[in-house]
Amino acid sequence: MTATTSSGAITAAPGQTKAARGGGPGAPAGSRAARLTSRDPDAFGLPTGREEEWRFTPLDRFDGLLARIENPVAPEVEVRAPDGVEVSQLPVGAGGVGSVLAPADRVSVLALVGVPTATVVSVPADTLLSEPVLVTVYAPAGRGYGHLLIDVGAGSVATVVVEHTGGGTLAANTELRVGDNAALTFVSVQDAERTAVHVEAQAALVGRDARLREIVVTLGGDVVRLTPSVRFAGPGGDADLAGVFFTSSGQHHEHQLFIDHQQPQCRSRVTYKGALQGADAHSVWVGDVLIGAAADGTDTYELNRNLLLTEGARADSVPNLEIETGDVTNAGHASATGRFDEEQLFYCMARGIPADEARRLVVRGFFADLLDRIEYESLRDRLATRIDALLTENTLEASDG
Repeated sequence: MTATTSSGAITAAPGQTKAARGGGPGAPAGSRAARLTSRDPDAFGLPTGREEEWRFTPLDRFDGLLARIENPVAPEVEVRAPDGVEVSQLPVGAGGVGSVLAPADRVSVLALVGVPTATVVSVPADTLLSEPVLVTVYAPAGRGYGHLLIDVGAGSVATVVVEHTGGGTLAANTELRVGDNAALTFVSVQDAERTAVHVEAQAALVGRDARLREIVVTLGGDVVRLTPSVRFAGPGGDADLAGVFFTSSGQHHEHQLFIDHQQPQCRSRVTYKGALQGADAHSVWVGDVLIGAAADGTDTYELNRNLLLTEGARADSVPNLEIETGDVTNAGHASATGRFDEEQLFYCMARGIPADEARRLVVRGFFADLLDRIEYESLRDRLATRIDALLTENTLEASDG
């Protein structure tokens, strides 16, 4: 893979103060902390596409999600959970629904005030789940709102897998509350039909000495825009966010992340990888990290790599890092975008491997370290097979054209 790269690393000794914003010319002029959050839809005007958080987004393909939906069509939610896990339907404001989320854009707040009830999955304190919780969210034709709260009690260990399917338009919010000394592995799969529009805020609150492992896989849909965010509720929190996306011809896949370090001695890692193939395939990755003045001893790093498999594909990558304290253990970011390495293809073919199989091997190797983080074996194998199929479909389309 030949690549263009952007990287930065900042370390500060005690008593020194350093601040930086990464991402080059497109980086925000002001602090990420100053961005508006509100539970009032009227606080957010209609975006024009000139705002920093919207400048890469095809707003004309949002299928009316920037306005209130009249008579929304609710998604169909199925939850399969091990014994001991509580599943309920609650309105916003009950059972902690809405307590983690701070809506930062118009779609998120409209979904918050417009959803009739949320699906709440609660893991009681000091519970060790040996099997994952499986959640399927199906968006039927039409437009609707969804809300999911995953609440993992103190001292518990759980894995939750959420798969989004269907061909409709969905504006949704997902909240992850990880109690003190708890551990949550959260897998979010976007593999809806090619007619689907999916816009979702994913907000996590990580407790004292708690651990969050998040893996996002985005493959389907026409337009998918995810905005994961993480806050720490106490010292010692650890968040590791990974993402895999395969963006095909005409698709728009967007992931805008925000890691908000306001507590001391917390750690975060972000690693997102994307492969793009086909005309007008477009991906957007934005990684914002804010280290507040009280967040001494923060250890953070974010990485985005994009592999362009064909001409006509475009990947936008913007890492941003802002530091308000001098006592930082480590802080850095890196971004790389490059084209498929024909030398790797030639190497494989010279050893008798057909070209299509060689391409699959290279792409599988590119994603392997992230897909291997999914411990749920049947899902991991299914996603790898799905990526192989997408690669073949797009190759056939390119050859037919």
